[in-house]
Amino acid sequence: MIRHTMLRAALLLAAAPALAAVPTPPRPLTDPASLVSPINSEARPVPVADLIFTRSAIDPVWSPDGKTIFLVSNLSGRFNIWRMAAGGSWPVQMVQSDDVQSGLATSADGRWLYFTQDKGGNEYHDLYRVPAAGGAVEQVTHSDDVDESDPLIAANGTIAVGHKQKGAAQTNLAVLEGGKLRLITAETDPQWNWQAVAFTDGGRTLIANRTTTGGSEGQVWRIDVATGQAALLLGKKGVNQGASAASPDGSRIAITSDEGTGQDHAGVLDAGTGKLRWLAATPWEQVTGAMSPDGKTMLVRTNADGRSTLALVDTASLQIRPLPLPPGVNVGFGTSFAPDGGSLIFGHGGADTPSDLFRYDIATGTSQPITQTALASLTPANLPKSEIVTFKGFDGTLLSAVLTMPFNLKRDGSAPAIVIPHGGPTGQSQDGFSRTAALFASRGYLVIQPNFRGSTGYGRAFQEANHKDLGGGDLKDVLSAKDFLVATGYVDAKRVGITGGSYGGFMTLMAIGKAPGAFAAAVQQYGIINWRTMWEHEDARLQAYQRSLLGAPDEYKGVYEAASPLTFIRNASAPLLSLQGENDIRVPRGQAQEVADILKAKGNTVETIFYKAEGHGFQKRENQLDALSRTLDWFERYLKPAK
Repeated sequence: MIRHTMLRAALLLAAAPALAAVPTPPRPLTDPASLVSPINSEARPVPVADLIFTRSAIDPVWSPDGKTIFLVSNLSGRFNIWRMAAGGSWPVQMVQSDDVQSGLATSADGRWLYFTQDKGGNEYHDLYRVPAAGGAVEQVTHSDDVDESDPLIAANGTIAVGHKQKGAAQTNLAVLEGGKLRLITAETDPQWNWQAVAFTDGGRTLIANRTTTGGSEGQVWRIDVATGQAALLLGKKGVNQGASAASPDGSRIAITSDEGTGQDHAGVLDAGTGKLRWLAATPWEQVTGAMSPDGKTMLVRTNADGRSTLALVDTASLQIRPLPLPPGVNVGFGTSFAPDGGSLIFGHGGADTPSDLFRYDIATGTSQPITQTALASLTPANLPKSEIVTFKGFDGTLLSAVLTMPFNLKRDGSAPAIVIPHGGPTGQSQDGFSRTAALFASRGYLVIQPNFRGSTGYGRAFQEANHKDLGGGDLKDVLSAKDFLVATGYVDAKRVGITGGSYGGFMTLMAIGKAPGAFAAAVQQYGIINWRTMWEHEDARLQAYQRSLLGAPDEYKGVYEAASPLTFIRNASAPLLSLQGENDIRVPRGQAQEVADILKAKGNTVETIFYKAEGHGFQKRENQLDALSRTLDWFERYLKPAK
């Protein structure tokens, strides 16, 4: 039984006066009545299988001679390593495994491709390598109690990796020598982590970031690889600063900082003088990326309200050259630049365009796709479109969301709708391709993906506005997104569902318990029901992150009660489907089981599915297909009238 004190605390929080509006970048409000469902006689429901068999292409890296691109793709139904000609070609599979590969890096001599791989989604990776020409995979490290991540290889062959011991929260840095790892940092504070950024001076020096788990503070350091001696290059208390790349001699370092404005902005650190030079101010999130091999150009990404653009920036003059790219989500990679600096790889996707890799020629200013992952049925002309909408939250705070509008709707208040809160909470819904949005919008559902308080991209004040208030103001923002849908005149308020994964799963559970009349059906994936049991069973790194959001449970008992769906879940009446990975170390299996036990005992309609050898998110194609099919069936059953 829930203690009366827990209910009283919840009621007191609900009755608290509204806070002042949280500052975010200025932008005009969207009139919901101005949104229009376009007419398209060729529009058809998108088959679930066609969405799942539209593959991904991620983590590209160049061979040292610039002739080959290695990448991770699920062409075979598993996220394995493939290679292709740099100009585009039929890909050749290099590694076959049920487990996901990531963190690709080529050796300086071009003979080997290094990567990391865990076991069944348990997030404890070892380092492996495979001949770049093809051949047998070799396991380089054998440490079940250490997570080795993000290999970085110097010109002299030195390999640096992230090194997190099981039971520890912090990540250190190590270098591989003679088949063994040698630590070059000795972090003891569980709130801080190290990340390798770039080798300089031929591999003798490493530029590295030291950042808090919650992202509230970040520093840039220079480390002598031989001795481990470290020198602070950039750092201020309470300021989040980080490097993304460096010139070969280490004289120029690409920097992102939120100093002064609370919003990320891009610049260059002249390491010799310590002078920082900044790009022109923008109210939107702006971050540095890769640097050309000669150190003269860096890639900068600007994320304006969920749509991103890329630009080349001269590191000496800071002159900006925007890349002529279509709207949507455009992203660079840490290894974007070709070895000769003449071209770069970027990713692009939009609501009606599944993501692909493109090659941009710097001299001509033209780009061409080098992958084509979508099935033929997913043509942009017949896929639903999206737009960024802006509305006010309960306290006047400006909120944005990605809204995907179906074709051929009548404005008669009869359409069903889906609200999709994102994960994190330090994440953002961006205007890229969403399988779930495309699936439901093609079937007549309006789909909205709100960026509630706690989201990234709108400044630090907004990002931290839900700290120690998880499921409070941010849930009200999600409810405001539902109200916006209804205000369009298309949506039936009694036929709105909610679904999300991770923190989106938490928001789904909180919504059906704390606002039981708001949603007619729900599907939650690996969401949190009980922050206390999360603390007891989660990995130490996740404990550190949870502390940054909520504090420790023994210090903030009232906060934990108010922020746990467990406090409210017995009020839920909406049919609930839960989807969960068996090996999830972020949100352990027991969270979904706890939800199922409570609601079954109460007599609710509830179904729970556990997927074997899956972690936090489903990587195997058959499980992705099953999860999306079940989600569709659930909402079709409970949000549409019986035929």
